[in-house]
Amino acid sequence: MIQDQPIQQFLDELASKSATPGGGSAAAIMGAMGAALVGMVCNLTVGKKNYEAVEAEMADVLARADALRAQSIDMIRADIEAFDRVMAAYALPRETEEDKVARSTAIQEALKAATEVPLACARLCLDIIGLSETAAQKGNRNLISDAGVAVMAAHAALKSAALNVYVNAKGVKDEAFARERVDRLEALLEEGEAKAHAVFETVRANL
Repeated sequence: MIQDQPIQQFLDELASKSATPGGGSAAAIMGAMGAALVGMVCNLTVGKKNYEAVEAEMADVLARADALRAQSIDMIRADIEAFDRVMAAYALPRETEEDKVARSTAIQEALKAATEVPLACARLCLDIIGLSETAAQKGNRNLISDAGVAVMAAHAALKSAALNVYVNAKGVKDEAFARERVDRLEALLEEGEAKAHAVFETVRANL
């Protein structure tokens, strides 16, 4: 499975002529890196002197960060599968009217699925941004810059996933579906932008 590959192999494939892995997979990796950095901050806070008051909270953040990291990695496979489904739909025959109808239906269903996957990734990224905020505010002060990198990775992942929502939603003919997903995405983007900026400024002020 792609998530079990050495990082060099993944990067080589990302840079290759193959369409997958692509931007969606990169977004998922960035989100996973953000969650991993939150985990590091938590691991180096729990059990440390002077952080007893936040130990239980940071242990909870650690568990949530680990879960979000695993979910983000799962998004790599989901993104590739969604892309492959779209490509397979476009490759269907269109010799007869029945073929054309079946192909059009398959394309629309595939585009909807390909919209849902990066939208779910964006939701995960916003959650990681929220955990980064706690890590920056309450985590080990020696690691506050790492909490800052965590939020920047998660924010980049959120905006990257957003691009894949936009590009796939654009091809969906069901206007109500497309508009609802884009509206949901833009709410995530607005919240993520505000939180990420606030965390970055908190980190910078405390360096």
